Amino acid sequence: MLKHFKQFIDGKFDLYQFFGKRLFDFLFSIISIIILSPLIILISILIRLFDPGPLFFKHKRIGLNEKIFEMYKFRSMPVGTKEISSDKISKVELTWVGKLIRRTNIDELPQLINILKGDMSIVGPRPALLTQKDLIQSRRQNGTISYRPGLTGLAQVSSYTGMSVHKKVQFDEEYINSISLKFDLIIIFKTFIYLLKPPPIY
Repeated sequence: MLKHFKQFIDGKFDLYQFFGKRLFDFLFSIISIIILSPLIILISILIRLFDPGPLFFKHKRIGLNEKIFEMYKFRSMPVGTKEISSDKISKVELTWVGKLIRRTNIDELPQLINILKGDMSIVGPRPALLTQKDLIQSRRQNGTISYRPGLTGLAQVSSYTGMSVHKKVQFDEEYINSISLKFDLIIIFKTFIYLLKPPPIY
């Protein structure tokens, strides 16, 4: 709130950032859940059929103003698998359902619930793991820690293998300095294009 008050005093107040973005997130997530509900139900059934257990994998992430929240994903790993990094997933024997939802990024769909709750935004810096100290510190320094993390973001649609923390933070800063409905829509469109690329092999 103080940030927006200062922007108002400085003549830089942005109605979309203050009100419109959250409204857009809420409406977009509601509509997405309704449209995708048949797919969500189907994936939920398949997970239970081939590896009975929790539907969601929950892990703690850094959110708005460093508030810790639980981010949801469809569970792609067998029950009892410890949390591991993406580069070690090839060592885990996944069910065909697990492979499918990871390769298509369907495992990210439950984050629409996080968006409804206000933990996340459709577009923003991706939420950091608690162990990503360098990323968290860099976001403190450039102010991006004061923005809701996103389901997708400028760094994600601009990504390449081995992107450094410094480069990610640069993309995050570029985004928060240019937030607008038009820019959000462009990033959402680029996200759909990005998802059409050949998936990683697990």
